[in-house]
Amino acid sequence: MIEIRRIAQLVLLCVLLNASFASHAGAPPVFPDGRVPSLAPLIDEVTPAVVNIAVLSASPEEENPLLQDPFFRRFFGLPDRPEPRLSAGSGVIVDAAKGYVLTNNHVIKGAREVVVTLKDRRQLQAKLIGTDPGTDIALLKIEPERLKALRFGDSEAMRVGDYVLAIGNPFGLGQTVTSGIVSALGRTGLNIEGYEDFIQTDAPINPGNSGGALVNLKGELIGINTAIIGPSGGNVGIGFAVPSNMLRAVMTQLVKYGEVKRGRFGASSQDLTPELAHAMGVAIVDGVVIVDVVPESPAARAGLKRGDIVTHVNGRHVRSSADLHNQVGLTPVGEEIELKIQRASQLHTLRAKIEPIQPGSTRDSQVIPELAGAAIGNLEGGGGVRIQAPVVVRVERGSPAWNHGLRQGDIIAGVNRKKVRTVEELLDALKGAPSPVVLKVLRGDTVFAIQLR
Repeated sequence: MIEIRRIAQLVLLCVLLNASFASHAGAPPVFPDGRVPSLAPLIDEVTPAVVNIAVLSASPEEENPLLQDPFFRRFFGLPDRPEPRLSAGSGVIVDAAKGYVLTNNHVIKGAREVVVTLKDRRQLQAKLIGTDPGTDIALLKIEPERLKALRFGDSEAMRVGDYVLAIGNPFGLGQTVTSGIVSALGRTGLNIEGYEDFIQTDAPINPGNSGGALVNLKGELIGINTAIIGPSGGNVGIGFAVPSNMLRAVMTQLVKYGEVKRGRFGASSQDLTPELAHAMGVAIVDGVVIVDVVPESPAARAGLKRGDIVTHVNGRHVRSSADLHNQVGLTPVGEEIELKIQRASQLHTLRAKIEPIQPGSTRDSQVIPELAGAAIGNLEGGGGVRIQAPVVVRVERGSPAWNHGLRQGDIIAGVNRKKVRTVEELLDALKGAPSPVVLKVLRGDTVFAIQLR
């Protein structure tokens, strides 16, 4: 730890000295003992915990009934048998004793086989423990032998301007390290995942880096690299990582349940802008305004009302509506959350218990071929739900529907941007739908997309 801190100090000193040495044509700065500033000791410390992930999955041809016909395969000049697809990504060992590896859900989605390659070139078969499409996180398990793990850092303690390293497997080249700074915190509204609270960095991130580590200069994991914004999917200095505090909350439930069991809160909100604060006659400018409360929901029973301004959840400051959404969504079912609110000129503390999602009564439950393993019924209301839509009555663990990310209680609100209200409308929308087929799914208080093919 002392050595890592020393390296961090050297790096900062290097930055400060850089300008003064720029005018000299000689060698870079050298310290009295002959050393030059370097991140090498830190990299040696953390890279054994970052792994390369190879995924064998079904090719699009295998999922297309037409192209499974030998006649059509010969007509289109395709091989006699569809060949599986091989893709690559990255992962991070976070528990050496148990062999737990965190990566992105989209890296291993639909995988038939997952092979993890360590820095020492050992290759290990990985078992899927659980996934959470809402945060794009998946947890794998490998044989816990001679492993090294990264410890979690506190992503809440990061500041814009902090130095970070991105470690991963870009373009399948092998382990690669890039450096940069934290460019922004709490990024939302990217429509990448259902729960967004990204760390933005200018450390170069490219395809294949997904699932890799974002590390601070203490050698701590402060994020999992997830997304890139660029004209061709390559690095342009804007990359995003899921913060470590969210990772820990998701991992705890994946270990326990194999999924994240999100519950129902029953309130919607919007950001408190200066203009809205002025119109409401309040002096505070940070927080979120409650715009709707579902009757008989946990929020309603806690005493939350329209117009309340939520400033803190569980002692943590609420920056935006998305922040409230994230904190509520990561609270396990059955646990209470503490809300600090301002109502008019009064301050109040409320407690709401997150409840299981109640799908209501179902009718004519049936299995949909395109979602093998899931039984779908018609939602007739109940539990404060105000919509009509197909609902997942049950789903078999390990089935195609389960692997796509569907869970019991999920409400299917649309197919390819087309709203569906009944199982019959869902079936009609799926018949002959061109690829890609994307379901709009409501789970608890969040809406996200699931791509079937």
